[in-house]
Amino acid sequence: MFNSKNPWSNRLWRFAVAALALLGASAGAPVLAADAALIAAAKKEGQVVWYTTQIINQFARPAADAFQKKYGIKVNYVRADSKAVTLRLLNEGRAGRVQADVFDGTAGVAPLKKLNLVEKWTPDSVNRLDKQFIDATGYWTATNLYVLSPAFNTKLIPAAEAPKTLEDLLNPKWKGKITWNASPTMSGSAGFVGMIVTTMGEQKGRDYLQKLADQNLFPLQMSAREVLNQVIRGESQIALNIFNNHAVISSGEGAPVAWIPMQPVTGVLSVAALTKGAPHPNAGKLFIDFLVSPEGQNLFRDADYIPVDPKILPRHPELKPDGTKLRAVYFSPEQIDVGMPKWMNIYKAYFQQ
Repeated sequence: MFNSKNPWSNRLWRFAVAALALLGASAGAPVLAADAALIAAAKKEGQVVWYTTQIINQFARPAADAFQKKYGIKVNYVRADSKAVTLRLLNEGRAGRVQADVFDGTAGVAPLKKLNLVEKWTPDSVNRLDKQFIDATGYWTATNLYVLSPAFNTKLIPAAEAPKTLEDLLNPKWKGKITWNASPTMSGSAGFVGMIVTTMGEQKGRDYLQKLADQNLFPLQMSAREVLNQVIRGESQIALNIFNNHAVISSGEGAPVAWIPMQPVTGVLSVAALTKGAPHPNAGKLFIDFLVSPEGQNLFRDADYIPVDPKILPRHPELKPDGTKLRAVYFSPEQIDVGMPKWMNIYKAYFQQ
């Protein structure tokens, strides 16, 4: 209590109040630096095993090297697509031989959560991210964002003539000139179907898909990256549901390709999570913290990926939805897990007749 007759007591009072205020501010502020105890425990474990869907040369290797340089902890990574990563984690978990500490992907975490193969943990630093980038139940955090949109070959189609809207894709002149990845993934035909029925509603969406089916889209059994390569080679003129940053990367290397900001675009989260029973849990936690830290987010930026940190824009800012110039509908891993079987059935009903 303030005492007007005792200056020394007053100084102590003011110091105590200031100290408490500082502690309160620190407790409420986002933690951007990893905890010293976590760092020490991770260093004692000495390594982290990372099952990743990220492209090795583009991101996985640079991220592993940066983490090892910073902490002296070796990163052993295994790269595969999201389905293969999920299957490997499932088999290892059921066999009781967990190998991975950390894994990432766009959809696999949801079924793995149901089977109790994911540890409930996210770093404190995720508090600075937008809510759609954090699992409300605390099992995963997004590390980067994928934006799915159409792309076209700029040698075969002048920019002024390229389709700009979903309705434009129904123009008869594009019949037989559109391709996509015919797989049950968000970057495949099922993901496009999911975006359509989510944004248009069930009946209107089905009506649109029926008209789109009349355009004789060419289905490919390959990744979205390979579908884009088909367009670059001129084997198709337009591709649906490709990663917009891939088009920018290829264009920067001289390829005749451009992505179309066809609204709304599909926003898919690449998320990182800790494996249940991880052999090196502290190193795994530290690695996830690194990926979502400003340092890790800048690595995504430098690789021409789209960071989730609101303060770190991609090198090409137009790639990231801002809600006005580029609107997106976002799909969490749980939404994908629930919706994918239905979307695939709709795809088969209209495009595999």
